[in-house]
Amino acid sequence: MDTALTAPLVEVRGCRQAYTKEASADLVVLDDVNLSLKQGEIVGLLGRSGSGKSTLLRIVAGLLRPTGGQVLWRGTPLSGPAPGVAMVFQSFALFPWLTVQENVELGLEAQGMARAEREERAERAIDLIGLGGYESAYPKELSGGMRQRVGLARALVVYPDLLLMDEPFSGLDVLTAETLRTDMIDLWAEGRLPAKSVLIVTHNIEEAVLMCDRILVFSSNPGRVATEVPVGFAHPRNRHDPAFRKMVDDIYTLMTRRAVPSRAPAASVSALSIKLHPVSTNLMAGLMEIIAAPPYDGRADLPPLANALQLEIDEILPMGEALQMLHLAVLEEGDLKLTEQGRAFVLADTDERKRLFAAALRAHVPLAATIRQVIDERWNHRASAVRFRDELEDHMSPDYAEETLLTAISWGRYAELYAYDEEADQFFLEEEA
Repeated sequence: MDTALTAPLVEVRGCRQAYTKEASADLVVLDDVNLSLKQGEIVGLLGRSGSGKSTLLRIVAGLLRPTGGQVLWRGTPLSGPAPGVAMVFQSFALFPWLTVQENVELGLEAQGMARAEREERAERAIDLIGLGGYESAYPKELSGGMRQRVGLARALVVYPDLLLMDEPFSGLDVLTAETLRTDMIDLWAEGRLPAKSVLIVTHNIEEAVLMCDRILVFSSNPGRVATEVPVGFAHPRNRHDPAFRKMVDDIYTLMTRRAVPSRAPAASVSALSIKLHPVSTNLMAGLMEIIAAPPYDGRADLPPLANALQLEIDEILPMGEALQMLHLAVLEEGDLKLTEQGRAFVLADTDERKRLFAAALRAHVPLAATIRQVIDERWNHRASAVRFRDELEDHMSPDYAEETLLTAISWGRYAELYAYDEEADQFFLEEEA
């Protein structure tokens, strides 16, 4: 057997990526990540937003050097941009002042290819991805799906050994994404896709099962490969096949097993080290009402629930985890089940819902409980948000810290546990205003 076909194109060994934070522990994004990719396969990196998947993709491309471990490209340690690698981004990343043809030719021009040859190759790539006749159009004249096809053609025109795709369909509407995804799978199955292997980042479980030969399921905080799932279905795949549906359901189960624990955090855990999901109280209330009603009657299987609500796992899991943190629901084996407190919330009137939510915040959300405690202890019942924001940043990135604080503000306001003065950036008790 040809060793070129069996030897890994790329290997990631013990990869770690951390960012130094002043006066606190490093923020670890990836830890002990290991993977390999051979010629002739599509591998998916599946996980939640913030699990480090896109960071790993940049490391594989040689655009980012890991703080630990190493990347081997065809057996040789990678020390810069990897040769033979092309990338497709979520945001299209086209130059608006260049035509479709000129955007696609960019990589070939950078390689020093003669004009006639690069024009011919660009035209073939444009025809391949279904944009023949649009060579002279500018990006502003194209739909989102057409612009993403240009990005795909630009990556394929260099005939890459490895095609990296960073959530390439997530910025498109459902129908456009499905069309582009299907076209790409057909080209791959027919051997017409000029790439030897594909590594795709996604948080869409069905997309991963539909496209990939193997799926690497990432856990979060820090990101690492938690499970590898081989996908043995031949192309084209039928998403309505019971075996396909079972695999989707099994992956939902794997991912919910790593959800936020239902018990309260240990006393040794800082009250301000727990990230809050930015889920509105209206969304949580609406989801509980749906689950409480037929056909779910208090317990819903996540895949059909997500399909019914047209939500991806990256949208429905944070809602479930927020409800679990508040002890209003429990995530178990791919299901979301209301607790007695959750059922009581659904049946309550507006004032009682606020009272139940406030009690849940005090008991199960340390940040909200701490904010209220500090306010109660102050003579003027006011406290600057800066102290909470600074401590949050000791445990998470500034973006996550701000997101967590804004979530605590929103939840606390709804429950009337405390109020927030945006101009003064202070928490206070409403009756003291």
